[in-house]
Amino acid sequence: MISRFFSLPAGGPLLGIVMILVANFFFSFVDTGSKWLGVIGLSALQLAFMRYFVHFVISVGIFGKNGFDWNVFRCEKLLLVIIRGACLMLATVANFIAIQYLSLSLTATILFSAPIIICALSWPILKEPVGRFRWMAIGLGFIGILVAIRPFDDDFHWAAFVSLAGAFSFALYSIFTRKLTGIVSADTMQFWAGLVGTFALVPFALLEWQSPTTGFQWTVLLSLGFFAWLGHQFMTNAMSYAPPNLIMPFGYSFVIYLIIWSFFIFDEIPDRWTILGAVIIVLAGLIIWFREKKVAS
Repeated sequence: MISRFFSLPAGGPLLGIVMILVANFFFSFVDTGSKWLGVIGLSALQLAFMRYFVHFVISVGIFGKNGFDWNVFRCEKLLLVIIRGACLMLATVANFIAIQYLSLSLTATILFSAPIIICALSWPILKEPVGRFRWMAIGLGFIGILVAIRPFDDDFHWAAFVSLAGAFSFALYSIFTRKLTGIVSADTMQFWAGLVGTFALVPFALLEWQSPTTGFQWTVLLSLGFFAWLGHQFMTNAMSYAPPNLIMPFGYSFVIYLIIWSFFIFDEIPDRWTILGAVIIVLAGLIIWFREKKVAS
């Protein structure tokens, strides 16, 4: 859809890689803006609601511009589409809660355990075989998670488990997306993701609503949904230019973006355990990626 509005040029795999880097740059705005708004006192549920409300408004506006297709409410696999949207919403809420207590670099590290969780769940959910090399990588990835969050350390914070729950929800969201790709259009999935998040979170947002006090705070709040929607559009279109097994390693750029934002905005520097955990998790993810690429070839 985004190509209709931004006139993206024709291109090959290189354009797909660029688009995934841009998508993660937009996603980093969402996490950074959410943490900054949390610091000034806005609740995680209010922020999550605004992320989905703006997303939903944009989706409805685009559908209206092109002639609203009421078949979006009767799409194939509708229940699975709704469950997918709920998983994404839960991942967002968990992440927004976690970043209020943890550094962005740590939450990003935990989030990127999602590919490892996806691989572990692909056997029971997708009935895809997982060989011994990928099981070894899965085990290595969970060691990386333990190194990063240090559950037995005196400095451990319970929000790390909330962040891990968010990674698990995001993994389920990714698996359901894989099952629906080619059956349900990306525009329809975007619409339902915004609708589910908006209507599920509106009661909690109203209970905890606190209005921003400056124009800049309002701008950041409204930008959460816009940059989330834009990031998903770039990510979806990236898949049309390059296969997932090519662009997957470039998804780790998200961690780099958040480390930079953490340093310049919150004066946070990841400690050695977070860095070591991130390296182990990324290594495990790359092993899984390499093995899947080899099996597919």
